[in-house]
Amino acid sequence: MLEKILIANRGEIALRVLRACRELGIKTVAVHSSADNNLKHVLLADETVCIGPPASTESYLNMPAIISAAEVTDAVGIHPGYGFLSENADFAERVEESGFTFIGPPASAIRLMGDKVSAIKAMKAAGVPCVPGSDGPLGDDTDENIRLAREIGYPIIIKASGGGGGRGMRVVHSEANLTSAITVTKAEARAAFDNDVVYMEKFLEAPRHVEFQLLADGQGNAIHLGERDCSMQRRHQKVVEEAPAPGITQEQRDRIGARCVNACLEIGYRSAGTFEFLYENGEFYFIEMNTRLQVEHPVTEMITGVDLVREQLRIASGEKLSIKQEDVKIQGHSIECRINAEDPKTFMPSPGMVNLYHAPGGPGVRVETHLYSGYRVPPFYDSMIGKLITHGQDRDAAFARMKNALSEMVVEGIKTNIPLHQEIFQHAAFQQGGTDIHYLEKRLGLT
Repeated sequence: MLEKILIANRGEIALRVLRACRELGIKTVAVHSSADNNLKHVLLADETVCIGPPASTESYLNMPAIISAAEVTDAVGIHPGYGFLSENADFAERVEESGFTFIGPPASAIRLMGDKVSAIKAMKAAGVPCVPGSDGPLGDDTDENIRLAREIGYPIIIKASGGGGGRGMRVVHSEANLTSAITVTKAEARAAFDNDVVYMEKFLEAPRHVEFQLLADGQGNAIHLGERDCSMQRRHQKVVEEAPAPGITQEQRDRIGARCVNACLEIGYRSAGTFEFLYENGEFYFIEMNTRLQVEHPVTEMITGVDLVREQLRIASGEKLSIKQEDVKIQGHSIECRINAEDPKTFMPSPGMVNLYHAPGGPGVRVETHLYSGYRVPPFYDSMIGKLITHGQDRDAAFARMKNALSEMVVEGIKTNIPLHQEIFQHAAFQQGGTDIHYLEKRLGLT
């Protein structure tokens, strides 16, 4: 087992990794910006290193500073969490070249799956169902692009190959707008991602977002841990997630899960990873792979009993997967609410002092947060301050426990989106299950 690791992240995910390390007897190094001296995991870590000022570019995205911190503390591995450098192939490469273990997939897999065009090509080769599209980058031949769009059928969507998080996308409903849409998306992609490669796909009008959790040890073993539904979104950002996905059958789970497992083996994947799909009319369409731990990993942990961070650490230590596919059993239902420091109506960030914090409790309630009374939420980073997770014997039980937990949770001094979650859990459509990715924005009058 790795003796000491550096946690190259902040907030609740850094605390989550620290707790897993403690269970395994691994010593921890917390790196932090000058704005994060009082983060909970920083206060709990065995060693701490300030790596720069508040700006992410000068601290949590500063590769030389992070690697130097690992060197001076004699850490042997680096866990990137999610966000920041977690899906940066250059960082993974530099970590390994510097003599440390990157607790994640090989740089080659991150690079392959980070480019949407190469990812789709690899998935098609592995038998994973994909959205009908151009099967490669769009060129400058206007007539050929028009032919492709007609063949796929409108509406289509133009996507940046290096995009993500909802950026670098443009929906086209008619041929008259196609050429200008390609030109504008290319320009945006060049500015945002330093990569102007774009491709074309069929635009699904009312799909759900369903994703599969995978684990692979890089030694010829891979498993899937079922699926999650992450369709409750606002501006392509997930708000509520649940597992298993309502309405997905065991046959579908086995079929798509097996193809994802095969894809992991084909690309030489290692560690935790997630295959994201759009799901419409009973069909799955691959959109991208997240080559890291996901924010919503707890709902999968709750229904399978598998500690994903622990498995990441074991795999990085050179051990094989501790479980086989036949050992994975889906038990009950789990729901997660992302708690953000933001105005629940305007969605403006709300940093500041947390005057009072009280966590909900009871059977089947889990809270992942770095909050405590007296903690000041800084204005420099993502507004997510925690995750509230419930588990029950079925969806109704998990749903009821979440409503109770939301009513018990107290965060005073700043605004949070707890009222928004309370409203969502009153919606009849959500109670029924199976809402599409546009549901919340339509409900909020944002479309």
